Amino acid sequence: MKTKLLLLLVTVLFSFTLAGCGEDQTIIRFQNDINAFCNKVAEIDAGINSIDSQSETASAELLTYLDQLDQAFKELSEISIPKEYAYMEQLTSEASSYMTTAVEAYHEAFEGDTFNEHTAEYARENYERAYKRITVLLQLLRGEEVTGANVVIENASE
Repeated sequence: MKTKLLLLLVTVLFSFTLAGCGEDQTIIRFQNDINAFCNKVAEIDAGINSIDSQSETASAELLTYLDQLDQAFKELSEISIPKEYAYMEQLTSEASSYMTTAVEAYHEAFEGDTFNEHTAEYARENYERAYKRITVLLQLLRGEEVTGANVVIENASE
């Protein structure tokens, strides 16, 4: 997984920790849920990176971690999002959907009699789409301008 994403996750985690003073409980719960998601993704990423690619069990280990990642994304899509951040609901939902599609395709690519390169490519594309949405979500939470993502952000008051 990309180092920049992990750095972004850690930065968001710390910014939420420092920004918690005087806010209502809904926002604090949302921040805690995002922090828990970031921690879980970092933990899964560490596990994926620790897999010995030469091991006979590497594929099975990878699929187990990907299943955990899919579950983390599903949980993210189910968190309660304060109305101040309502525009993020679609991002979390799409990220979860793309990750589920990616994990299902990875299972199909690795669990057949032979490795299916085309299905693995489809899985990788969906995996990247899921992470792109998480990257945009984290950029929005940090107050950064989202660039290069082909994202249109509509003003909620319009």
